[in-house]
This record gives sequence, C-alpha cells and structure tokens, in this order.
Amino acid sequence: MIAAPAVKSNPITLHRVMVNALASLFTVAFLYVLRIGIGYYSLPIEDRPAHPLHHELRPSGAVGLGFGFFSTFLFALIYLYPLRKRWLWLRRIGDTRHWLDFHIVMGLAAPFLVALHSAFKFGGVAGMSYWCMLAVVLSGVAGRYLYAQIPRTRRHAELSLLELQKMSAELGEDLHTQHLIAEEAWLPVVSSIRREEALQMPLVKALWIMLALDLARPFRMAALRRPWLSPWERVRTIGGLLASGHQDLERVVILARRQSWLTGKICFLDRAGQIFRMWHVVHRPFSSAFLILLVIHIATAMWMGFF
Repeated sequence: MIAAPAVKSNPITLHRVMVNALASLFTVAFLYVLRIGIGYYSLPIEDRPAHPLHHELRPSGAVGLGFGFFSTFLFALIYLYPLRKRWLWLRRIGDTRHWLDFHIVMGLAAPFLVALHSAFKFGGVAGMSYWCMLAVVLSGVAGRYLYAQIPRTRRHAELSLLELQKMSAELGEDLHTQHLIAEEAWLPVVSSIRREEALQMPLVKALWIMLALDLARPFRMAALRRPWLSPWERVRTIGGLLASGHQDLERVVILARRQSWLTGKICFLDRAGQIFRMWHVVHRPFSSAFLILLVIHIATAMWMGFF
C-alpha cells in the first residue's frame, strides 16, 4: 500500500467566492453590452451616428460614459496594490495574495470595459492610453507567472534552496518506497535539467524552458497514468490528463507532480529571481506611462466638455 502524501486542503473560501463573483460580474456585463451593441460596434465610424443606439453607446453617451467612469474607479483600485507596499496602513488590511488576486481580476477586466467605453475606437491620446494599458496587462500576466516561479511559504517568505532541496529529498524518498510505478517510468518524468546548466543559460532561454516545463507537466503526468487505464478510462480521462478513479495511482501521480514542480523550481530558482527583478524594471515604466496618458485623456475630455 502506498503511503498517502500530505495533501493540503483547498476549501472554497469566502475570498475565492468573491474573486469568482467579481470575474463573473465583469464577464456578464461585457458580454451583455456587446450582445446589445454588436450591430453598432461593427459599423464604420462614419455610419455610427445614424444607428439608433449611437447616443447611448458612443464614448460620451450614457453607456459609454458610464463604463468610462467605472473604468476610472477600477484603475484607482488597481493602483492601490502597488501603493500597498509603501503605505503601512494599507499593508495592515487583508492578505497580500488576496490583494493580488483582485488586482489580477480587475487588471484583466479593464481592457474589455475600456473597449466598451471607447466604442472600440482607439485613436488619439485615448488610443495610446489603451495600447499602453494592454502592454501593462500583458506585462502583468508575465509577472504573475514569474512570481509563481519563486516558491514561498504561507507567510510569503521566499523558500531557500536548502529548504527546496529538503522537500525534494522527502518526496523522492516517498516515490522510491512506492511499488506501483517503476522508477524507470517516473524518474524521467520528474527529472529536469541540471541546476548548473540553468545557471549558465541566457535569461531568455531559461524563461522559455521554465514555460515549456510547466506546459509539458500535465502531459507527462498523463503518460504515467495511461498504462494503468482501461480503454474506456483513457477516453474518460482524456488520455490520462484528468484524474482517474484509482486512489493508489493518483497518490503516486500527486507525488510525481510535486517532485517535478520542485525539481524545476530548484533548477531555475536563481534565474527566476533575476528575470523577476528585470520584469519590475520593465513593468513600472509602462504602468507609469499609462497613468500619465489616462490623466491627460480625462483632463482633455473635461476641457472639451464631453461630460
């Protein structure tokens, strides 16, 4: 019998419910307005004034302006996250990871809501602001991925190399003591490149291999499952990508997945930290430039009397 690994519980917390509800709210609002206004948004700009919904959906109309005000409020909330690192009273409110979750959801929703405000017209200062915002969003997605490459404790402290190696050794011992899947099968699946090789790689190549390993991991775990599945189970689990009903098999797969994840983090721990620091250098100017363009856009709209 395989010893069951310690599996962390993942309850549906109030925080997760709130994050999912917020994401759903943004999605429903965007799709609803898009469905109503698709005929208007698909028209050439010169033909839009003749559309019956022009006065509501144009950037200065009731719906367009409403999304503009809401997007501005959203940006104010988004920029609270970086300010939290500087303002002590904000750091005392909530958990950093919870703040990051809301920051990500609002950041991903912002381009879609702003597109409704602009009626999908991206010209002038507003257009420059929009494309700069997209650069910030894409940069933020990359930053979130890099953040996940640096393992942390529940208190957000970065784990040291020795701590990661100790965890890897314990998982390796558990894998060696199980007798369901032979070492010849699981060892190549959990192995990564050597740490010395990763340290000598150019940063771009290291980032590419980190991404490739993470994308390949589900398929490597599926390869472990497949020999133990019947033809029908292979269909039901999509070739082993989904969990099977075999508890002993899934315990070994969980061990192998964690070991694969740990070996990758050990190999690229230093490189991930270097890339993450470089990401900060790139992300901040984009974020600052977008904020400046946003202020210019709002000030220009007020000066010209659009609202």
